[in-house]
Amino acid sequence: MMRSLTAGILLAAVALLPNLPANAVKIDLDAKASVSAPAADTPVSRNGQLHVCGLKLCNQNNVPVQLRGMSTHGIQWFPDCQKKPALDALATDWKADILRISMYVAEGEDGYETNPRKFTDMVHGYIEEATKRGMYALVDWHQLDPGDPNIYTEKAKTFFAEIAERHKNKNNILYDIANEPNGVTWAKVKSYAEKVIPTIRAKDSDSVIFIGTHAWSSLGVSDDRTEADVVNNQINATNIMYTFHFYAASHHEDNFNALSRASTKIPLFVTEFGTQNYLGEGANDFTWSKKYLDFLKAKQIGWTNWNYSDDGRSGAVFKPGTCDGTSFTGTSKLKEAGIWIRARIIDRNL
Repeated sequence: MMRSLTAGILLAAVALLPNLPANAVKIDLDAKASVSAPAADTPVSRNGQLHVCGLKLCNQNNVPVQLRGMSTHGIQWFPDCQKKPALDALATDWKADILRISMYVAEGEDGYETNPRKFTDMVHGYIEEATKRGMYALVDWHQLDPGDPNIYTEKAKTFFAEIAERHKNKNNILYDIANEPNGVTWAKVKSYAEKVIPTIRAKDSDSVIFIGTHAWSSLGVSDDRTEADVVNNQINATNIMYTFHFYAASHHEDNFNALSRASTKIPLFVTEFGTQNYLGEGANDFTWSKKYLDFLKAKQIGWTNWNYSDDGRSGAVFKPGTCDGTSFTGTSKLKEAGIWIRARIIDRNL
């Protein structure tokens, strides 16, 4: 109201002056408004550049932080679920800290390898959208099938070199260099990481890099291995974290116990989880989901949930058809899992 009154007075005064450009007052007023407006309160404005301190992810003041947010589905699918109103809702209604930008590498005719330029540009765009909204942008090299990340080492280096070069001066960029390695040993995953990490570091010296663990980022559990593979053969690099994935209806004591033990030895981030089975479908298991999330909160281990789309499966938070519209706020368009996850992003006491 005050700005409108001021504008009215100035416009009246300007009307007495001849030959003044019609938009002169508008530009001046906008400039004043921008100078006097307080800085937006966002996750990035509060925490700034993140880094690994000990076993924790810490903010610019060396205080441990737990990021909570959502992963996109593959960016080649459900594009309307990542349009501006949807991202606005994620940032302001859900109050998410982080957007995981999930770019599949090899999915028949739909993955990065079919059109590297197209998909790299898409990732650039989503990084900018997350940045505008004050969220952290986690760039996910969503290698899944085939499971050996070494098959795509050169492609990964090309992709991450460009991403890091363009966004190295941002304080909200994070890298997830291997989504779910599978069918390979930890030693082979480590070998891949040792080639890709220096490529990023040559451009971006201080952003945090996440590395997927073997057996679908289960710390080896899904291959009847244990976290000892990683704990006893860690990557010789700074500012890195290891990733863990779980699906609550499928992954119980063995996975949880491996996570618990590993959390005392290596820095971890849960870059993907669901309240359903490991296919992201079926009934929700909120009992095991709560056990996991309570543990992650206590340990200040960050997470992104799979996934922010209206896919028909129960793991997608929106009801089918939601993304055809423009309203993404509130709970009326959310599935059961979406309501549950949204509440835990909004309320840090949960």
